[in-house]
Amino acid sequence: MAEKNNTAQAKLSDVKRIIRRILKKQEEEGVEETLNIYPMMDMMTILLVFMIMQFSASSADIVQSAELQIPTSTSTAETDQYLSIIISSSEIVVEGKHVISLRAGKVDSSLKQGGSNGWLITPLFKNLQQHRDRLKMIAMKNTQRPFRGRVRIIADKRTPFRTLGEVIYSLGQSEFGSVRFIVLQEGQS
Repeated sequence: MAEKNNTAQAKLSDVKRIIRRILKKQEEEGVEETLNIYPMMDMMTILLVFMIMQFSASSADIVQSAELQIPTSTSTAETDQYLSIIISSSEIVVEGKHVISLRAGKVDSSLKQGGSNGWLITPLFKNLQQHRDRLKMIAMKNTQRPFRGRVRIIADKRTPFRTLGEVIYSLGQSEFGSVRFIVLQEGQS
């Protein structure tokens, strides 16, 4: 009978040893590397910004009205990624947001640096600086699309030359030097 007890105790110790060995292996193997999702989130953010910029500048969806009549041209050049400025007879709009009001297509002298003889439209200049800073920050994240200071101007064909000059001067002071005018293709209305 004593032999049966020793055998039972031996089997119990063998089982405990096997269990300890298995637990020890599981602890060693249990150290798993976790997936770092932060680089993936950065990549998705860059892709999202890229796609938004791509879709926003892909075409000029412009509705003509009594205050905005676009001139015509025979050019077929495509617009790339540009900041969009609309000059109607009553307002200047940048990227779909009202910046300043105009009177008969002219900028109020109180809104210009230097008064009536000034060329820099202060509210427009400040707005353009914000867009420039945003676009430069995007360009820093996406090295394949550097900041080029591109602007597309959609202006009423009756816009006074002085107003166009003031807008272009304000653009230049804000580091937007590549300007394109959006026109209708000849024969379209």
